[in-house]
Amino acid sequence: MLTAYAQLAGSMILTGANVAVSKALAAALPIPLILGLRCLIACAVLLPLALWRDGTPRPGRRILGNLLLQAIAGTVLYNVALLSGLRLTTALEGGLVLATMPAVVAVGSAWWLSERLPLRGWAAVALAMGGMAAIVLARGGEGEGGSLLGNGLVFLGVCGEAAYVLLAKRAAGALPLLTASLWMQLFSAALLLPAWLPQAGAMASLADPFLLALLVFHGLTASVISLLLWYGGLRRAPAGIAGLFSAFLPATAAACAILFLGEAPSVTHALGFGLLLASMLLATWPSRTAR
Repeated sequence: MLTAYAQLAGSMILTGANVAVSKALAAALPIPLILGLRCLIACAVLLPLALWRDGTPRPGRRILGNLLLQAIAGTVLYNVALLSGLRLTTALEGGLVLATMPAVVAVGSAWWLSERLPLRGWAAVALAMGGMAAIVLARGGEGEGGSLLGNGLVFLGVCGEAAYVLLAKRAAGALPLLTASLWMQLFSAALLLPAWLPQAGAMASLADPFLLALLVFHGLTASVISLLLWYGGLRRAPAGIAGLFSAFLPATAAACAILFLGEAPSVTHALGFGLLLASMLLATWPSRTAR
């Protein structure tokens, strides 16, 4: 079980670290180019892995349609909104906004999948709103470098990723994980091609070894390694327990923003982090009947 917990924690730590990496990349490269190259890197890795582990399953039209919607919501909308937002706000605040994910997924499950949202689920939503309010207050002058528009764009990305989670939940088990991920990345690459191909000239910036390393790290960890670690951990750990590890995401994002980007946290940020952490714990803590 410790191995499963390490996998879950590793997945969220990599996801949190990618907030700072995304901000650095967005400052140096066009956003469509970042996403297009990231998809190509992911496809190059996932194709041989999927053929080796899954063979060549043929998804039906309904499943392909669902994967296309997942690509639109989870790759295009999430990443475009996240990278655009991180150009305007800090990685610290962007990571905190991402911590609203469990609450948004809970509301989406109740509204779209008609799942019953218990009282503590609504409490988690209220705490998440309180955490977001604290970040808005930080914009009143105590924090520096962020913006309401940037945070709003990151939250739009959260909504896109929540839609991806719900779409994936609706089609769970229809395809092996690697094959489903490969198809989603292929759809994403096709959707992004008209946007990033005209900007291919900007790839000259990748002559900088550090920037190239950041892009490769981003492509491998965000689209492949984090996913495999998360679902590998879910094979052994209960889903309710696994959700608790989402706390590593904002914590890692905040640590990377402070240590590597030189961003300064404020008391209001700390208050927002506390409220969002409480929200995540309420939203993901296993129920008494869970086994």
